[in-house]
Amino acid sequence: MRTTTLGPNGPEVGVLGLGCMGMTHGYDLAAPRDESTLISVVHQALDLGMTLLDTADVYGPLTNEELLGRALAGGHRDRAVLATKVGALDRDADGKPTPGLNGRPEHIAKSIDESLTRLGTDHVDLYQLHRVDPEVPIEESVGALAETVAAGKARHIGLSEVTLDQLQRAQAVHPIATVQSEMSLWTRQWMDDVLPYCREHGIAFLPYSPLGKGFLTGRFTTFEDLPADDFRRTLPRFQQDALRSNLAIAGKVREIADRIGATPAQVALAWLLERGEYVIPIPGTKTPKYLHDNAGAADVRLTEADLAELDALPTPEGGRY
Repeated sequence: MRTTTLGPNGPEVGVLGLGCMGMTHGYDLAAPRDESTLISVVHQALDLGMTLLDTADVYGPLTNEELLGRALAGGHRDRAVLATKVGALDRDADGKPTPGLNGRPEHIAKSIDESLTRLGTDHVDLYQLHRVDPEVPIEESVGALAETVAAGKARHIGLSEVTLDQLQRAQAVHPIATVQSEMSLWTRQWMDDVLPYCREHGIAFLPYSPLGKGFLTGRFTTFEDLPADDFRRTLPRFQQDALRSNLAIAGKVREIADRIGATPAQVALAWLLERGEYVIPIPGTKTPKYLHDNAGAADVRLTEADLAELDALPTPEGGRY
């Protein structure tokens, strides 16, 4: 696979990474998970050159980092550029993990050690603030992330779902290597200000949900196509009326895919790869089939006419959440 770097001073990675969330969190939770298959997907991703592996303490919670730690044991850790996140998992009065924003410095300082234990490593290559805690100035949270770098527990730090103002304030505290936010053919708001700022300042942009949470692949044509225990059933864009309207977007992606001999997923990912040198999508999957399909996007070349058609796609019906 072609390679790039996490910004001009970051480690080399494949132009596509692997988002690990769905292996234990969020999608189709009622379906059985075969751990050997999931670990095989991680190993195959590394073999394909998808070396950036992204997880978070809140996924599961905790189980996603544990799974990735088992997958990277036995010599695989050195092959990966390992990224995790903090700030969207809190603890209740009894110390039990519970989803909730917590960007306090003392929480970050404790969480990095816990993540390293679950991941079975002495450092992560990228430690990211999962969400900005409105009760904590971002400067304080970023200062705590910077301390993990000073301590050798993280090599670089990043942010997720930040506004331009938040990103600029964070940059004043410590160099920010990456911004991870949802971006795809049907989620483009970051292209107005955050992405141009990242380009200007050499910050890598990591689009998560680059396939529109699976919608852009054409897999879902009705609400009932969604698995029963799947958080997409709660999202406005997947409600039946909105979904019916949004089918035109997926239809145009498939039309272009058929024309150029690619799959819809490859077209959607290739469009993102054209957004800039340091734009590194992190599609997630639980199966080798879709992993190899996604990896093939690195070899897809879209013409100016293809890109113009994709750029002209309408705004989807329904909000993200």
